[in-house]
Amino acid sequence: MTSGLAYRRHIVLSGCSGGGKSSLLAELARRGFQTVPEPGRRIVEDELRGAGHALPWTDLAAFAKRAIEMASQDREDAAASDGWVFFDRGFVDAAVALRHATGETALLDQHERYQAMVFLAPPWREIYGLDNERRYSLDAAIAEYDRLRVAYGELGYETVILPKVGVGERADFVLRCLR
Repeated sequence: MTSGLAYRRHIVLSGCSGGGKSSLLAELARRGFQTVPEPGRRIVEDELRGAGHALPWTDLAAFAKRAIEMASQDREDAAASDGWVFFDRGFVDAAVALRHATGETALLDQHERYQAMVFLAPPWREIYGLDNERRYSLDAAIAEYDRLRVAYGELGYETVILPKVGVGERADFVLRCLR
């Protein structure tokens, strides 16, 4: 488990799939910050190399449970970091997916909190695209974004919508908000 002080340094980038979170994460890493890639992408890549059962388009509940485990481990692995750690999605995102798949809500109240400010990438039609790890429509991505926005708000997080600007400007925006 992370310490109470550590969670304030754990910053979540969440929001719409295909909204530029991974590009923002890469820019923050380029600037020297510790970053943690999205659990979902890592799971999909792993599943596509193997049997492929815990995929969001095949078995969303299995996928979400695996993402919850991975996000929890990511937090533990980052607990000793002295500076900000930026997470491309996290435990809450995975728990929201599980709730969507099964109706299970208990996990949302049991997570160890991240920094109170969560950055949400809004739907951005102009940059949205499908690839091997993202196989669902923009409409499905927007529905997911809406579920996440509501859930983070209900959990008492301050949701900050990322502006639709270049990745460098987005990184500057995030860092200004945190200072």
